[in-house]
Amino acid sequence: MVDFNKDAKDLLEHIGGPDNISAVSHCATRMRFVLNDPAAANVKKIEDIPAVKGTFTQAGQFQVIIGNEVPQFYNEFAKVSGKEGVSKDEAKAAAKQNQNVVQRAMAVLAEIFTPLIPAIVVGGLILGFRNVLEGINFANGTIVSNSQFWTGVNDFLWLIGEAIFHFLPVGITWSITKKMGTTQILGIVLGITLVSPQLLNAYAVAGAEEIPFWDFGAFTINKIGYQAQVIPAMLAGFVLAYLEIWLRKWIPQYISMIFVPLLALVPTVIIAHTVLGPIGWTIGQWVSEVVYAGLTGNFRWLFGLFFGTLYSPLVITGLHHMSNAIDLQLIADFGGTNLWPMIALSNIAQGSAVLAIIFLHRGNEKEEQVSIPAAISCFLGVTEPAMFGINIKYIYPFVAAMIGSGIAGLVATTFNVMANSIGVGGIPGFLSIQTDSMAMFFVCMAIAIVVPILLTVLFEKKQLFVPKEDVAEAPVIQTQK
Repeated sequence: MVDFNKDAKDLLEHIGGPDNISAVSHCATRMRFVLNDPAAANVKKIEDIPAVKGTFTQAGQFQVIIGNEVPQFYNEFAKVSGKEGVSKDEAKAAAKQNQNVVQRAMAVLAEIFTPLIPAIVVGGLILGFRNVLEGINFANGTIVSNSQFWTGVNDFLWLIGEAIFHFLPVGITWSITKKMGTTQILGIVLGITLVSPQLLNAYAVAGAEEIPFWDFGAFTINKIGYQAQVIPAMLAGFVLAYLEIWLRKWIPQYISMIFVPLLALVPTVIIAHTVLGPIGWTIGQWVSEVVYAGLTGNFRWLFGLFFGTLYSPLVITGLHHMSNAIDLQLIADFGGTNLWPMIALSNIAQGSAVLAIIFLHRGNEKEEQVSIPAAISCFLGVTEPAMFGINIKYIYPFVAAMIGSGIAGLVATTFNVMANSIGVGGIPGFLSIQTDSMAMFFVCMAIAIVVPILLTVLFEKKQLFVPKEDVAEAPVIQTQK
């Protein structure tokens, strides 16, 4: 077993000592610090520690990449520092002291949608597979038209697809109550009231001859469902959570079990169907229509160029989390999203730039401990290790990836490449692309792979986008947000 005692002591010293640590935790590969004074950390000296493979700052946390041996390093650091670890949730809460209002809002949005992503990815893959079964005409017709077995498979898979997308508001309202620390079953019940079979399905509203309603004599409330609607569910979820928090402050504990759930849930459901739902539906349609117009209008190539180029910088700021809500709204309103393919292409471009660094710096064993796993994870849709561990550190591969992603985004929007849903945001992303867009998406993937590799090699050879002080050696740069 490796002895991390000296490395742990050096990290403690260069991070500013125990008094500079507000909270510390670890994940699968990284130490996560919330520092009282982030400027007191000597990033250059920290990255020179043998056990450290890189650093970056994200969401108010100073993160030190250790690798798979982070549990052992963490235990040694706890001994030498005398700091007791906290959970990742507690560390996130402490990190808010280093975040501005926009960063906090994006962090909340991320925490709401992150638990839902596995289900949404599965749903996207299922929709893609069903498109192959029923949407591609082979010599003798579609697969389902020629096989009863595959017809049954296609119908059965919709059971899962419908549960994920039509009943998405249930997941959103649950996730909000989980994030806010309120009663999660109330969030689930609230979500069900938005998609109940008693209501007119949201997809049937436009063609309905008559809208059913609840008749209260003096007034009526339309029985409209909010299947697949994101914003109405978010608004209702936050109202429920904040109302429950407020009620718990005023209602005595010995009767809170009865009156808090009742007085939180019933008014929220009423408000959701009379105010929040219609408002949220309208806002959601405005957002999706504006984005869709940009993605399909006469200047869609320009939109694709800008979004493809700037998506990676958005990841650094955390603003990229808003794209999940926009994607889901596009899917609900237009049956697919042409925003998500560009996100997948951006991830591929970042991984390709790292691939070029692996080739250019072959033999650098310490760097390969970061670059090789980072490239693999990037091609599978997780870009942070590649971006913060390699590309931003050297700058020029990050620029190369942005350019490659921008060109790929331009081509994708020009040819209106559309995805069924959010999927695996890397090379496997083609599984979520609609069948008539598949060929062009492969062309865009080729661009996102080849262009960043060639530009990264060119930039290093020509010393372009390399800071002057780092021309003679590999640069070590810490990007603060």
